[in-house]
Amino acid sequence: RKSIKESARLRLREFDVGDKFSRLPLPKASVLLPLTVRAGKLHLLLTVRSMQLRRSPGEVCFPGGKREAIDKDDIDTALREAKEEVGLQPEKVEVICRLVPGIDKMNHVVTPVVGFIEDTFQATPNPDEVSDVFVVPLEYFVKPLNYKTLPYKTSSGYSSWMHCFTYEDHERKMSFKIWGLTAHFAVFLALVIFGKRPTFEVEYDLDNLISSSENNFMNLYASIYERKKSNM
Repeated sequence: RKSIKESARLRLREFDVGDKFSRLPLPKASVLLPLTVRAGKLHLLLTVRSMQLRRSPGEVCFPGGKREAIDKDDIDTALREAKEEVGLQPEKVEVICRLVPGIDKMNHVVTPVVGFIEDTFQATPNPDEVSDVFVVPLEYFVKPLNYKTLPYKTSSGYSSWMHCFTYEDHERKMSFKIWGLTAHFAVFLALVIFGKRPTFEVEYDLDNLISSSENNFMNLYASIYERKKSNM
């Protein structure tokens, strides 16, 4: 039996988009999706944004941020930001792949970079940026206990809906709301690794996950890019 990590690596590599979308003319950002194995199960590390931040204070997200001039590529951005936010050293991350990007509220193309970290990693949150760090079993993003959808409209008028999970961390007696682009990336990661149908509706053709996820992204990108052009 292949180890959990080994089978996840193999699945993820099939979905690696590399720098396929890196030439799109929108500003770039990256997030790190840190996977770890605890008690024989895959878990995903997430952060809670500091209440002092101007944008989305107190919201759950992955370590990440905007591309800076010093970054060679999307992977560099994600690793630099993870080090700044939670003290994760780049050499302690086994980077596996880049998945299909998303587009955030500020119209950045956000690339999710997936990597394995040791289960012994102890986060040291930078209090200016991060107020908390927690882990969720990856399977929660295909078989949640508390899930709903929220309708939303993009800035380009594109109507859609987003996943919204509430995760109860019983050990710490805390509840976390995971939604928006963060939930979108977590769901896609879980679909890729587990290859099974979730207990809720998703916007992908699950029999053609690679092509349907890329098509969805390009349709969203086109709707934003067209609007930007017409405003110029």
